[in-house]
Amino acid sequence: MSGGRGGEKVTGSTGGDFRRKVARAAELRALRSSGGTAEEDAELSAAESELREKRRKVSDAARADYLIRDAMAQGKFDNLKYSGKPIPGLGEGYDPDWWVKGLIQREHLTGLGPKAILLRTEDAELDARLDAQYTEKQVRDIVRDFNASVIDARRQLQGGPPVVTKTRDADVEVQRWRERRAAAAAAAAAEPVPEAKPPWWRRLRHRSS
Repeated sequence: MSGGRGGEKVTGSTGGDFRRKVARAAELRALRSSGGTAEEDAELSAAESELREKRRKVSDAARADYLIRDAMAQGKFDNLKYSGKPIPGLGEGYDPDWWVKGLIQREHLTGLGPKAILLRTEDAELDARLDAQYTEKQVRDIVRDFNASVIDARRQLQGGPPVVTKTRDADVEVQRWRERRAAAAAAAAAEPVPEAKPPWWRRLRHRSS
């Protein structure tokens, strides 16, 4: 482990000496509390002064490195959730709303969160919602309500993430809705129809004859 001011290095041996001095200081404090001698008090004061000087010279990076290595030696990093596994979202573009999305996903929350994020979720699920409708009027009504929510969110100045969700063109969405319905109907028609089995009483009569 390296670091420190003026090029000073903190090696494993130095780290061991530092730990022994800390243990010795703890022993001397215990002696002081139990009524140690003047010689022991002087030794404690010298040890504490030396520890303070060493801590002052050790850089923050070296101290952090030492603490991490010490925790690893004690096994505090064992059995972490993603140990040996890829971290979800690593390598993707930065999303300022990652913490809110993570909370909603972990807690399975619905209808909660900043309006901008709720609109993104609604936008992603809008096609499936439209496909569940039966008439063109129903599709247009849903698109109109969705656009009104987007416009209203843009007007509100309540802080939080910006609203990047776009409005939908009702005519375009109706056309896409028709195309998806036609494709689904064609796929259903292309599937082979299973041969209907005769009623049980006919099968029974056939066996007995």
